[in-house]
Amino acid sequence: MTDTRHEDAAAEFDPLRPRLMRVAYRMLGSVADAEDMVQEAFIRWMGADRSAVREPEAFLRRTVTRLCLDQLKSARRQRETYIGPWLPDPVVEEEQEEDVTLPLMLALERLSPLERAAFLLHDVFGLGFEEVAATIQRDPAACRQLASRARTHVREARPRFQIEKQKSLEIAEAFFTASRSGDMKALGAMLAADVSVHADGGGKRPAAMKPIFGFDAVMKVHQSLAVLFQKHGSKLVHAGFINGLPGFVTLEGDGELQTTALDIEDGKVTAIYVVRNPDKLKHLH
Repeated sequence: MTDTRHEDAAAEFDPLRPRLMRVAYRMLGSVADAEDMVQEAFIRWMGADRSAVREPEAFLRRTVTRLCLDQLKSARRQRETYIGPWLPDPVVEEEQEEDVTLPLMLALERLSPLERAAFLLHDVFGLGFEEVAATIQRDPAACRQLASRARTHVREARPRFQIEKQKSLEIAEAFFTASRSGDMKALGAMLAADVSVHADGGGKRPAAMKPIFGFDAVMKVHQSLAVLFQKHGSKLVHAGFINGLPGFVTLEGDGELQTTALDIEDGKVTAIYVVRNPDKLKHLH
């Protein structure tokens, strides 16, 4: 009987798992933590009186969101001692996700956990404020205020320029070719004047300890990197979308993976996001 109940619980839960992972990952920015929260929600689902649950998806979304709110408190403490710039775990997708791109995820980091939850649930996942209120246990008026404050903070990080999918992938592949071959003229033609580089090594692999800003500084870095690429190689593994931005996965000379995501506006690269921390790349293997 118990086995049958568990099988029934899993049969109801499994189709919802991808949507719950979407919520958890966008709340936390960590694939491993999101998986843990979804698994904990499944354990609670198995122990719940499911006959009393009218809408399993709403019940589970609330459970996952509340677990994530608790997790964010400890995650924030961990990030205070993080070595170098922090970037969310890279999620590689074949299609362009436009609801929460990497710059927006970084903007969400500046919000309080409740602001983040209210904004994601309402503005991204399309829930009404009554449902948001039931999920984060605040009244609807407070949830409207939380979402409004969040919207103000993240407005600049929302995509302002739409770029055709194939064109953006062509720019990403051209960026890989120019940066690895040392073709500085071709690389420079792709960069905006105010371009920046953000590299997350987490203290586990060499990476710039602070973001690098400006065309000249970014070009200087890539000139140095081109020498290293010539000596140690850098193999293109996959080109696609990383957290909603065009980019690529590479196998570097030290035998480790790396992801590079490019923010592109008006055909120019305005920001380069590189994840080198092996802990954040495990799921890509």
